[in-house]
Amino acid sequence: MENWTNAKLCDVANLILGGFLFVSPWIFGFDAGHASQNAYVAGIVIAVLAIAALAAFAVWEEWLNLIVGLWTLIAPWVLGFEGNRTAMTVHVVVGILVAALAALELWIMSQNPPRLTASR
Repeated sequence: MENWTNAKLCDVANLILGGFLFVSPWIFGFDAGHASQNAYVAGIVIAVLAIAALAAFAVWEEWLNLIVGLWTLIAPWVLGFEGNRTAMTVHVVVGILVAALAALELWIMSQNPPRLTASR
């Protein structure tokens, strides 16, 4: 990919968002339950995918990040913790940002496909 800096910035932002989502139950005092469990699992998955993308870019990592971002966005309604306003807000905001960053990276990738180099 020609524009590695933009892609790496998106991955670093996703790493930060994943870490933030993981620690958000402690920061905001979520109840132990679906909200906390989802924050831990989704935060770890987002962070691990971001680290994998930083190590070696692959399109499938961005598709998975998009899926996890969308899951994080809808999780309050699916898991039934929409009544916890703080947990819902954190999940919705982080989900939107992660999904948007993944979509941006996929768009960047489609505009500047990677060049294959032949070794001589």
